[in-house]
Amino acid sequence: MFYLYVVIFFLWTAIALYLLLGGADFGVGILELFSKQKNEKRIEKIMYKEMGPVWEANHMWLVIVIVILFVAFPDIYAVFSTYLHIPLLLMLMGIIARGTAFSFRNYDAIKDDWQYVYNKIFRYSSVITPFFLGMIAAATVSGTIDMGATDFMTAYIWSWLTPFGCALGIFTCSICGYLAASYSLSQVKNIDDLTYLTTKVKIFLFAIVITGGIVFLSAYTTGVPLLEWIFGEVIGWIAVSLATISIFGTLYALQLKKHSWIRLLAGFQVLTILFAVTYQHYPNLVILKHGCLSLTEDQCIHKTIAMLAWALMLGSIFILPGVFHLIYSFQKKNNTETK
Repeated sequence: MFYLYVVIFFLWTAIALYLLLGGADFGVGILELFSKQKNEKRIEKIMYKEMGPVWEANHMWLVIVIVILFVAFPDIYAVFSTYLHIPLLLMLMGIIARGTAFSFRNYDAIKDDWQYVYNKIFRYSSVITPFFLGMIAAATVSGTIDMGATDFMTAYIWSWLTPFGCALGIFTCSICGYLAASYSLSQVKNIDDLTYLTTKVKIFLFAIVITGGIVFLSAYTTGVPLLEWIFGEVIGWIAVSLATISIFGTLYALQLKKHSWIRLLAGFQVLTILFAVTYQHYPNLVILKHGCLSLTEDQCIHKTIAMLAWALMLGSIFILPGVFHLIYSFQKKNNTETK
């Protein structure tokens, strides 16, 4: 069982890192989309410096998640790729469109009217991807996937197109915008930029609270036991309490202008939310209309799990130092340019 737990640990960690880093990356476009036209270039410049270190590495975490599911949990992977193929395709199309638009708007040799198109594609795809990611997450835990469905709509549409899925999609977008604004504060020196981003942090923090309430309401009305999962045990209460306290900590840190604290608190809040939700229905990863798929019961043979665990452990020795060095190099470059 040791190797299985190693694989599960890497699966959860990759999901968490994709939400923390990739989520902030998507939040860049969301911030641009919800900024006034006169502030768009300012936000674009700030966010380009902030997300540069992890831009190329962000989707690595998503690839790791997919590989782990494909190799270690083929039944779970089959359910995802079959019954949720439409939102998965839309999410991946958003990733492709966003990356392409980002490259053309920053590295196009000719700056012409197409820049307007690239900016629009970048911003709207930054919303599309996390929105459908939230809908996919909702579908995996809401018990709406019906493997015995006999018609197209029941099998491939109504499993993810639900009020709970839409609410969680909007909540995910709010988290992304909040992470992007929070991460960027510590890299900004200009007082006007600081004031502007501080306002954005407060707005998205308020949006998280409101959309979070809508998520609970939609879960309750559609029969998803989200309240029971989170508040059913002491661990859930502790996680929610810590997340709530950290909100007040964020507001206090904003008042004191302790911007490095805000970055840490933002990541901490997201991790506590993710932990609270995943812990309560562990080891079940996909809750079906009739039954569920478990990480401890629906895995492949032991030898494959063991080999995958070793590959993940050895791979992390090479990957993580490279990511840290990339972040350090970009920060050093930005600090040099600032001086």
